[in-house]
Amino acid sequence: MKFTKMQGAGNDYVYVNCFQEEVRNPEKVSKFVSDRHFGIGADGLILIRPSQRADFEMAMYNADGSQGEMCGNAIRCVAKYVYDHGMTDQTQISVDTLAGIKYLNLTLEQGTVSQVKVNMGAPCLKTSEIPVIADAQQAVNVPLEAGGKIYHMTAVSMGNPHCVLFFEEDVRTLDLEKLGPQFENHSRFPKRINTEFVNVIDERTLRMRVWERGSGETLACGTGSCAAAVAAMLNGKCETEVTVHLTGGDLKISWEGNDASVYMTGPAVTVFDGEISLPQEMQ
Repeated sequence: MKFTKMQGAGNDYVYVNCFQEEVRNPEKVSKFVSDRHFGIGADGLILIRPSQRADFEMAMYNADGSQGEMCGNAIRCVAKYVYDHGMTDQTQISVDTLAGIKYLNLTLEQGTVSQVKVNMGAPCLKTSEIPVIADAQQAVNVPLEAGGKIYHMTAVSMGNPHCVLFFEEDVRTLDLEKLGPQFENHSRFPKRINTEFVNVIDERTLRMRVWERGSGETLACGTGSCAAAVAAMLNGKCETEVTVHLTGGDLKISWEGNDASVYMTGPAVTVFDGEISLPQEMQ
């Protein structure tokens, strides 16, 4: 199987061009290639497919083999892949995902894509649709008990579910290996949850670490950065455009509120191309 490893702010995936390759068992293939000792090493697998509704389709699989609805960092790399490989000559493209069609603007440097701005769509705040079990229609700064402690969460869906937590203490000191699973598998999140641990630096700057459903801690999360920015704005902590500092780099997020779309801008980088032999049961 031919592949390209790519990363957006350190959130790395294995990309397969399914215009040319066939992946028969993506759940097992994702677990295999994501393993950093016996496979390639990644946060998951991305399949680039033809689409009847958009220019391209992105199918996303987490490192544990589960399928995800959407990944903001991954979709930027899809845009870079299709342009840099001559699959399109357009700098405005559409990509179909399980979270709907997303629209992307590509920035070029010396003929290749360096930055991508993504229209991530409007955030969903309805608890029944995120989903999160709550008494109210929205969960903004509501108490949540986990691991014997009370936190205050804001729940947002960016096509996938997010639980945003704000901390006074430096999130870089938190033990996410302990904390992450307490939220991911919490009974109030029927489909599990992605969890953002956030410091508000100032009205235009956030610092964030993320525990991703199905992958554990990753260096960055695009949808999570959008969710964190939306949550910060809903709680009156920041302005309508912020920079989110992640372990793997920075993303710029803007949102005008209500039903407006969230826009995310960030890098897309090719790490290397390769070819790997899959075990017989995956071929």
